[in-house]
Formats: sequence, structure tokens, C-alpha cells
Amino acid sequence: MKIYSVLITISLLVLLACGPTGGGRLKGSVKDEPYVTPVSVKYRVSPGWDGTELKKVVVNGDNSVFVLTDKGVFRDFPGEIISKDLMYSSLADKIPMDISIQEETGYLYYLYADRFLTNMHAGNICGQFPENQYIRLAVNKSGEVLLLGDRTSAVYRGNNKLSDIKLPEDRFIDLQVEAGKFYLLSPTSVYRLDNCQWSRIHRGEGITAMALAGDRIVIGTVDGYYETDEKGTVISEKNNRLPVPEIRKLLSANGRHWFATDFGAYYKDREGIRYFTEERWLDQNNVIDMTLDRSGNAYLLTPTGLNKIHFKEETLAGKATYLQDNLRKYHLRFGFSAEARLLDPEDPTSIRLEDNDNDGLWTSFYLGSQAFRYAVTKEKAAKQYVWESFEPYERLLVIHPITGFSGRTFERTGYIAGDTIPWRPAIDPDWWWKGTTSTDEFVGYIFVASVIDQFIAETPEEKQRVADYIDAIMTHIVSNDYYFIDYDGQPTLWGRWNPAYVNSFAETQFDRRLNSTLTIAGLQLAYRLTGKEIYKTEAYRMMEDHGYLENMKIPMKNIRFTSGFQHQGITMGQDWNHSDDEMAFLTYWVLYHYAFDDTLRDEYKKMINDHWEIEKPERNALWNLLTYGTSGEIDQKSVIWYLREFPADTRRYAVQNSHRKDVEFLPKDSIGNFREQSSRELLPKGERPMNRHNANEFQLDSDRGSNRILAGDEYLLPYWMARYLRVLE
Repeated sequence: MKIYSVLITISLLVLLACGPTGGGRLKGSVKDEPYVTPVSVKYRVSPGWDGTELKKVVVNGDNSVFVLTDKGVFRDFPGEIISKDLMYSSLADKIPMDISIQEETGYLYYLYADRFLTNMHAGNICGQFPENQYIRLAVNKSGEVLLLGDRTSAVYRGNNKLSDIKLPEDRFIDLQVEAGKFYLLSPTSVYRLDNCQWSRIHRGEGITAMALAGDRIVIGTVDGYYETDEKGTVISEKNNRLPVPEIRKLLSANGRHWFATDFGAYYKDREGIRYFTEERWLDQNNVIDMTLDRSGNAYLLTPTGLNKIHFKEETLAGKATYLQDNLRKYHLRFGFSAEARLLDPEDPTSIRLEDNDNDGLWTSFYLGSQAFRYAVTKEKAAKQYVWESFEPYERLLVIHPITGFSGRTFERTGYIAGDTIPWRPAIDPDWWWKGTTSTDEFVGYIFVASVIDQFIAETPEEKQRVADYIDAIMTHIVSNDYYFIDYDGQPTLWGRWNPAYVNSFAETQFDRRLNSTLTIAGLQLAYRLTGKEIYKTEAYRMMEDHGYLENMKIPMKNIRFTSGFQHQGITMGQDWNHSDDEMAFLTYWVLYHYAFDDTLRDEYKKMINDHWEIEKPERNALWNLLTYGTSGEIDQKSVIWYLREFPADTRRYAVQNSHRKDVEFLPKDSIGNFREQSSRELLPKGERPMNRHNANEFQLDSDRGSNRILAGDEYLLPYWMARYLRVLE
């Protein structure tokens, strides 16, 4: 045992000093510099004002937010609340026709039925006119106020009218000001006010919006946008490769175009497009107005809500700390890491933790993260957290009378949820336990045991504790002819590693490769931890007599649609199960680090790289890091991209992307696209459904709803692995 421990320690020190062997492409660690990421802030309408219709949003020079409604002017208050602005009693009972912000100064102006005014300049500005002539206003940097009615317009300076100006058309869409000049938009034209006359500077078709951007004008249409110069000459072709080409509103600032539509909002800049929709980002998809504050944050208004896209500076370390604290507070159930359910999706405090079929697998991500954290930091808390979460693994072995069999999970008597069939009374009458344990759970067991052995267990007693745990499980499997035997004396549905089962799969089915890999990894680990010769003998028997080594080396390019195979009535081989990727890559860590010799390790390196090659389009940080920590290959850029794009808000919101016109979709082809890569490029994680690592990263839509919250260990494990492997500094 001591010799094996020393060998493991030496190999890990070499890994830390030199990086993984095998020709890795890592050029150096990436420093965790602060970066800017969008965060959703949803404002609540103050109680008592439910049903208020929101119409327009502006932000003044102090970054105060004002919303024009059918009940008057609302504004922002602490706690992300908007409520009626009662600060000026003389205005509190009045409902404006319009509000606007003066360019440069950021002063707020109000338009009422018979006057316009501002509370700045000591309240001196108050231009009066006959009632109900004007419905829109704009204010330039010189203090000129343009008023727009259905049939006429007028310019005021201060309280004095300078001129009445006839409108060039009966219908207008928008009124804007830029560099002291006023611009008017109709469905066919852009006009500029020159010498108290509206001059057409551009004619087009299907125009819906415009944005003034210095010496350019951005024109939105029913089918994309294009740009003109200040004279109206088109300087860029129409672009309709957009999430939603029918544009309602446009903004342009700091090299970024913002678009509001009836199906969310998005921006486009040199780096690409970011798309914001309900439920993660907006209260609903119908965006009727938008504006930017002086920090570049966007305010997206719907008829029912105000939504802010806040561009927050954060670090990966800071996000890890937040998610770890959050997990400890709200996601630990008897030491298991648990997805939370909201009893009321509208109430974020209505959290309930319930068992999951794969508590042992999901908890391995959290426990693994703390093991790697301890390897990096030597923080006592991290080690404590590992042992805390190892206790439920140990209890799963003894909560029932079946020797060496690990249950899925447990719960107090009378409180089990979901499917009740696999549940049985425990030895302790106060508890029930869940059977039907699967290969998913087994993967969690061996991964947990390996990282505790490598990074946490430091005393002979701790080493023996982990060895006894894995010895009990592997003894059960080996002595029961490579099956998990359940409470009914029969093999569980998926806990099967017997050659008759494994080799019944065609070589074109991944189950044959996967189950062979799990078997050998478990036997290698058990031999290393216990020194019992039976495990080594059995491993070589499986590899040599039953072809498990050759099964493990089946090229991933050979895996394809395979019909005609059923297991207990379940059709298999006709689609790709991304849980298999998850099980395989977690197991690769164990397989490689506990190989019997260098010859096998070299074989494992090749098969790991073979699997990683087809995984690269998914840009999964964990698969990259597990590959790098074994065979030495990595896509470092994707690792950092994944970690930065992973939202700190882990709620599983409903998401829709299949309607987008900016996405190049791939055909579903059972042969060429067996793994169901739905699009050419992977969308940012904040725009996709939030899933665990067992889901397709290219999943575009989800109607799951927002009553489930992931624990966050989906981020924590790759983050701390990146730190440990010096991919991230």
C-alpha cells in the first residue's frame, strides 16, 4: 500500500511540474483576469401597481431609470423595484404623453397635453401650447425642443416657440437626435431637420427602426438591417442573418448594435451575436423599447416588465466562490449534492431538495471539485467537505442487508418522492433506501474513490477507509458474475458488466466499449487500493479471454446507428446517449491513473484521444480537462470559454433557439450526424438550456420551465481541475 501511494504521489508531482505527457498543445496557463459578462436583472413592479402598462424607458445622466406608463412616470428604487415617481408632488398626479432625455446633459424632460417641462434649470423651462397638439418630444444638446404631433411639428428654445414645421408624411415611426440634429423616421424614409425644414436623406422599403451612430445611420427593416452614411448613401448590404430579422427598435453605441424584436433582443458586435430571451433574461419576449445607461448596460422594456442586461466584471475564481457557497447553503441533502426544486416558480425561497436517481453520480462532481481544490489550496475546509460527502456513499453500502451492494440514495420514512417501486425499508425503520443501482452510480463510486485516494487520504487509516469502500463494491460485482444484484436477487437493469451482456452489443454500439472500460477501470482501482491479486487476475481475464481490451479500443468513428438490439424491451443503438460521454470521461481518469503498466497506459491514451476528437465541437471544459489530465490533449480556448460563459444563475429556464435565422442548422442524419449536433457552431451557454454534463451541448430548446436549479458543481469540478492542471492560473 505504501509503495503504491508513493508511486501515485510521484506521478502527480511530475504532472504538476511538467504538465501531462503525450504531446499536449497547452502553451501555458491562462491567468484569471477579470472579464465582463452579461447578467440578468429583472425589476419588480411595486405592489399595488399590478396591471400597469409599460410604454417607454429612458435613463438620465445619473443612471436613474424612468418608465412611461399608463399610470404616469415610474422610476427605479432600491431592490430592483419600479414604482410610480411621487417625488415631485406637482407632477405625481399627472400622466405625460412622452418623456425624453436631452442629449449630452442627460436631463429628463416631460411632455404633457398642454406643455413640456424639466425639473432642471431650477424648473424655469416650461413651454406651453394649446392642448393635445403633440405626442412626442426630443431635446438636443443646445436645449432646442422638438415637439411632434400627428400632422405638425414645432421647435422651441426654452419656453419660446421658434417655428412650426410641416411634417413631410402622415405617419412616422421614430424621432431621434444626434449631434444637435433632429431625425425623423417613416416606413419609407429618413428625414433630417435642416433650417426648420424636413429634408429626406434616405429612401427605403419596410423600414421599422433606426439608430444614429456618429457618421453612420443604422436602418432596421422587416428583414434585417443595413447602414448608410450621414448623407443616406447605403454603405453596407442588408444583413438578415440575425436571430429575429424583423426589427422593432435599434440602438448603437461603442461598436455594438442593439436590436429589439417581438421575440427577444440581441446585440451584434465584432465578436458575434448575443441573444436575450425569456425566461433567463426577460420577463417575456415582446420587447417594445430599450435604452442604454452611461455604463453601457441595457434596459429592455416589455409591456409587463423592465429587464436590465447588466455587464458585470467578474473572475472565474469569484464565480467559483459564489457557486460553492450557494451549493453549501442550498444544495446539500445528507451530504449529497442535489438539484433544487422550487415549489412555487415565482418564489425563489420555496426550495425543496429531493432524491435523484443518480445522487451518487451527481455528488461525485461536487466531491471531486473539493478534492482538486484541496490539491491546489490545501484548505482544510475542502478536505472536510470531501469526507462529509463521502459518508453518504459509505452509508449506501450498509443501509440495507445486501453485502457490497450500493443503493442509489436514501430518505427518511414517509418522505420519498417520485417513483416508489425501487424503494425498500432500510434496516433502520426510520429510513428507506432506493435500489436499481446503475452503471452511472458505479462511475461515481470509482471516480470518488480515486480522487480521495490521490488527493485526500493521507493517513494509513484514511487510505484503508477508501480501500474498504471500493473493495466491498468490487467484491460484490466479481462474486456475482459481474452484476449488481438488487433486493429481489436479480441483476439491476443497467448494473451489468458480464461478458455475455457486454459482448452482446454490436461493435458499432458504444455500450460495448463503455462497459468494458468501466469494468477494467474498477478492477484496476480495486487492485491498486487493496493489493488483492484477484482484481488484477480478473482484469486480465476480461481483457484477454473476453476481449475487453479490444472492445475498449473500438474507434469512435465506427459507432453509428445500429438497429435490432433490445434490452428488456428497451430499444438501444438508435440514438446517442450523452450520459455515455459523461460516464466514459469520468472513468478515463481512473482508467489511466490506475493502469497496471505503461504499455496499457499508452493504449488508454490513444482511446481517450480518440473519444475526445469527436467531442471537441461540444467545447465541454470537463471533457477537455479529463483528457488533458490523462492523455495530454486539450482545447484550452474552449475550456476558458466554457468557464466564462457558464452562468452563475444555475436555474433551468425554458429556452427557445430553433427559430433563429443567424444559426446554421445541421440536418439530423442517423449516420453522418449520429450524435445530433444541431448547429454548426455552439451557442453560448447562457443562451442554451442549463443541463448537467449528461446532455447534448447542442440542444437548442427546452420547455422544462424554471422550477429547477442546478447545484453548480457542473462548473466547480472543471474549474478546480483547470487550477490543478495549471490550465488556469
